[in-house]
Amino acid sequence: MEEKNKNTVGAVAVVGGGVAGVQTALDLADSGFFVYIIEEKLSIGGVMAQLDKTFPTNDCSMCILAPKLVDTGRHHNIKILTNSEITAVEGEAGNFKVTVLKHPRYVDLSKCNGCGECVNVCPITRPNSYNENLSERKAIYREFAQAIPNAFAIEKKGCSPCKSACPIDTSAQGYVALIREGRYEEAYKLIRSVNPLPGICGRVCHHPCEEQCKRFEEDEPIAIASLKRFAVDWARRNGIVEPFKVNPEKKKNKKVAIIGSGPAGLAAAHDLALEGYDPVIYEAMPRAGGMLASGIPDYRLPPDVLDAEIKDILSMGVELKLNAPIGKSGLTLADLRKNHDAVFIGVGAQLGKALDIPGEDLEGYIHAVDFLRMVNLSQPVKIGKRVGVIGGGNAAIDASRTALSTACGSIIASITAAGVRVVGLCGRADRVRRGLAVIGYSIGRSGSEVHSSRMLA
Repeated sequence: MEEKNKNTVGAVAVVGGGVAGVQTALDLADSGFFVYIIEEKLSIGGVMAQLDKTFPTNDCSMCILAPKLVDTGRHHNIKILTNSEITAVEGEAGNFKVTVLKHPRYVDLSKCNGCGECVNVCPITRPNSYNENLSERKAIYREFAQAIPNAFAIEKKGCSPCKSACPIDTSAQGYVALIREGRYEEAYKLIRSVNPLPGICGRVCHHPCEEQCKRFEEDEPIAIASLKRFAVDWARRNGIVEPFKVNPEKKKNKKVAIIGSGPAGLAAAHDLALEGYDPVIYEAMPRAGGMLASGIPDYRLPPDVLDAEIKDILSMGVELKLNAPIGKSGLTLADLRKNHDAVFIGVGAQLGKALDIPGEDLEGYIHAVDFLRMVNLSQPVKIGKRVGVIGGGNAAIDASRTALSTACGSIIASITAAGVRVVGLCGRADRVRRGLAVIGYSIGRSGSEVHSSRMLA
């Protein structure tokens, strides 16, 4: 006869938290065994918890089950592992080793008191599997009122495509849902929690989130960027916009030099200030904002929006030094390293893109980026009565509209490669209304002849 294993553990794993598993666990626990109940759902009770009456006595199902659930939750010899699954079993009778994968609830069981206030503010609805999908519940939920554990959990289906596409992981689906419910303040705070320049992004972001929006499979993407702009503008109109407060206990008394006050420099200064550092921004131009201030026309990004968000960041203790170029004509990197604990370089990409074609060095040819910078900084610029703009992107459309407004009565021709569509943010109707003619010339080494007094590229 085979000898019994003397190295018994003295604990029992009960797989399944239905009424049979619950009753078995109670009997074993009362006999002195330590019992683990392993259940794949959020709570124990199984199918019996879904029933109205039991067969054959027609007694109330929950009236029978609820006391057993309470006893199981309180028993000192029972440990409940919900939202869990067994991935491996090894060993022998009396000494098994069970590997259990416990999935996250996204709610701390030790802090949740089951009050249900979270359900009232959750904007997301989901089919209710407990009711066989005949009704809806919120994304944060518990299966039924008498559930053990009596805590809530959040259903998450991975990361949404729009959030994955966002460079700063903004929960677009979250603030869109809040706006849908009219909870504009909460939508703004969600946006602002990860984005130091929300009003700017609501206007000039190229919104890759919309390219990944699943609504596109039905008709067209949700206007995520426009909704962001709406929420931020609403918050500012209603006096809700406030700079983040820096915790004095976090102060590290260390200075960080930031070269450039563009989006990268401003975001770095914002985040460093929150972490307790003392950022100092060095900007070569007379105005803060980098390409936001010098490369984007006012009609797309009003100066008051840009200035307001820069002011919010500066109010966090960030120091800004304008007309402070780094290089031969000003401070050097060595100077910055000497007077600061770290240096962040965010100079951006402010050079125009060369076409490498004959005539690029002729008088009257100017890159669109340079042209926009001169206009935005109120520097003198001369253009004739007929201007050719090479390109069809945002810079080309911005240059075209700026040239039209700068030289009233000018004829603006936006010249793109033959067969290439204009991809600027303004639509065709808007271009026509503003007098911009799109001409499908092919600009290349072989060339096409276009007569104008000024060329912007």
